[in-house]
Amino acid sequence: MILVTGGTGLVGSHLLFDLVSKGKKVRALKRSGSNTELVRKTFSFYSHKADDLFNSIEWFEGDMLDPDSLDKALVGIEEVYHCAALVSFKKEDRKNLLDINVEGTRNLVNACIEFKIRKFCMVSSTAALGTPEEGEDLVNETTPWSPEDKRSGYSLSKFNSELEVWRGIEEGLNAVIVNPSIILGPGQWDKGSSQLFNTVANGLKYFTRGITGYVDVRDVSKAMIKLMESDIVNERFVLNGDNCTYEFIFKTIAKNIGTKGPTKYASHKMTEVGWRLAYLKKIFLLKPASFTKETARASHNIRRFSNQKIKDALNFEFIDIEKSIKDTVQHYPIQAKISKN
Repeated sequence: MILVTGGTGLVGSHLLFDLVSKGKKVRALKRSGSNTELVRKTFSFYSHKADDLFNSIEWFEGDMLDPDSLDKALVGIEEVYHCAALVSFKKEDRKNLLDINVEGTRNLVNACIEFKIRKFCMVSSTAALGTPEEGEDLVNETTPWSPEDKRSGYSLSKFNSELEVWRGIEEGLNAVIVNPSIILGPGQWDKGSSQLFNTVANGLKYFTRGITGYVDVRDVSKAMIKLMESDIVNERFVLNGDNCTYEFIFKTIAKNIGTKGPTKYASHKMTEVGWRLAYLKKIFLLKPASFTKETARASHNIRRFSNQKIKDALNFEFIDIEKSIKDTVQHYPIQAKISKN
């Protein structure tokens, strides 16, 4: 039997669909109050038998910060996919990021060692990878991470979460780690990378020319399963479909949604002003700031990621990013969003 943590998230829900579609027996860990209907909705995007597939999942209520609940969840389990994580670039979430992502991973790794789990797969992030040295073009699995690189709290939490897995490997755990870039796919449109589609649909006017990597959520799930079914252990793999400018991504989303895309270039100076205005809005109007110092500065960064290792290891082919956007938009509640503008 397989245990999946973070099953109600973007990656977790797609992974659950792929696993149960293959006839696997799956137990999914969820926190009290988690909305599992979002998973059923995701299943409906891909199958007419969504209800039957969804009902085959054994939902187990637990918490990554509660070791006792993890022990109970692992009874009868042979493989673990660890997708649960907090994603945030807000300064005030730094402690929660370290508590949930690092301590939660530590607890799960300890439990997996105790229960002699056959194999473990963790979803990390390219945020846990380093910055290439001068003269190097692509970030890969061996690019050294440094805390001096003005790292976000999220980056720090994912790097330290990986350290817990590497520590577990030293203690006998068979594990693989995947480092996806920005993940595209249909999910909760107000959370994570899915917010990109909401932002564009709601009339995004500005773009930057920063470059980063993007990958389809279906490829993330597919790669994880292939790695778990292989003999590969104790390795990490970058999952990246392509490296694109923010301008290209925003305008491609707009074209497929059928709305006007961004037309104005936002310079470094403009984004520096922008995140400060968002911060003041948060203070005086008590509204959460979605545009932070970290996201403002990242929007101008140029970071390209290599996917050669996973291609060589599994003969893996990635979904084209334009196709990924087009497929995602098919499930986007377009009229409900555009009618607000």
